[in-house]
Amino acid sequence: MNPKLIKILVVVLLIITIAGAVTLYFLLDSSSDEGKAMSIDDMVKYSYTTEEIRTDLNDGNFVLIQFQFITNSKAGLEEIEKREFQVKNEFIKFSVDLTANDFQDNLSELESDMKTAMNKHMTEGQIVDVLIISKVIQ
Repeated sequence: MNPKLIKILVVVLLIITIAGAVTLYFLLDSSSDEGKAMSIDDMVKYSYTTEEIRTDLNDGNFVLIQFQFITNSKAGLEEIEKREFQVKNEFIKFSVDLTANDFQDNLSELESDMKTAMNKHMTEGQIVDVLIISKVIQ
């Protein structure tokens, strides 16, 4: 074989190898950022507190509840602010079958259900966490 052709093939092979290594590095590096927990400053920056929501329960009691939604971006925060009417709607749908005892025992399940339901509506961002910050049962 021609020595000049061998040199060209080796250089092309090196360039392809380096490009592949750089691409692999950036792919692995960006996926590790997704798994990182948000800092408390970011949580505060991207959180939204709803107005108090009042509704009746299946057993005749009333509940007054307030949620805090933590989103993953500024766009998500702006979107959840606009979707508060849907937050109220989803909570009322969940509360139809709930009793006062459910609010004593299953708060984390309610938070999870609200997160799942609202993430189905979200288009610009995503809800990372839902917290119940106020709850009164009467």
